[in-house]
Amino acid sequence: MIDKVVLSSSHHEAAARAVADIPSGATIAVGGFGLCGIPENLIQALADRDVKDLVCVSNNCGVDDWGLGILLGKKMIRKMVSSYVGENAEFERQYLAGELELEFCPQGTLAERLRAGGAGIAGFYTPTGVGTVVAEGKETKLFDGREFVLERGIVTDYALVAAWKGDRHGNLVYRKTAKNFNPMCATAGKVTIAEVEQLVDVGEIDPDEVDTPGVFVNRLIVAPRAKRIERRTVRKD
Repeated sequence: MIDKVVLSSSHHEAAARAVADIPSGATIAVGGFGLCGIPENLIQALADRDVKDLVCVSNNCGVDDWGLGILLGKKMIRKMVSSYVGENAEFERQYLAGELELEFCPQGTLAERLRAGGAGIAGFYTPTGVGTVVAEGKETKLFDGREFVLERGIVTDYALVAAWKGDRHGNLVYRKTAKNFNPMCATAGKVTIAEVEQLVDVGEIDPDEVDTPGVFVNRLIVAPRAKRIERRTVRKD
């Protein structure tokens, strides 16, 4: 079996090596929901490179100074395929100024498009979005008297994901809500790069606990994560 861990003197250097071959114009599926479960070290390493015209498929685009918002601020993203973009003022500015392309996709549909792409399914019919701008230009069909719209599966050149635990073979375990879009993104990428908080020996992860089998993962780095919170709500004591 192949050891997929990218070794280096620091996690910063390992992240840089892991994303070193991502070219301008690449399509990238990025895990996470808001700032929860995002591959923040891989994103930062990519932001340090001189690439542009990226097409990113992700639930949202982070915030102005964190997550995919860092790439956006450096004008590295040409197009976003997302379900929600409301936390990022720079996103709004670029979109309204015609500097950024946007393909809106309902959240559940986006998750299923990524899952379908990873499973080798070319497309599927869903009732979500019928009769709205989401369905414009897409094939529709009646099933049992109800209208459905055809959505295509998504396969990307690369996928960046974050997990709680991983082993050297690339088997991944996510933790709680940080699981979100990561499993679907991991299967949708032709080349999948993961960052994990804990690296364990092969065999330490119970097969029943594996969320993403190592067959889907090409590279792995071990790195601490800041886990920033978008909006902190506290009691007034």
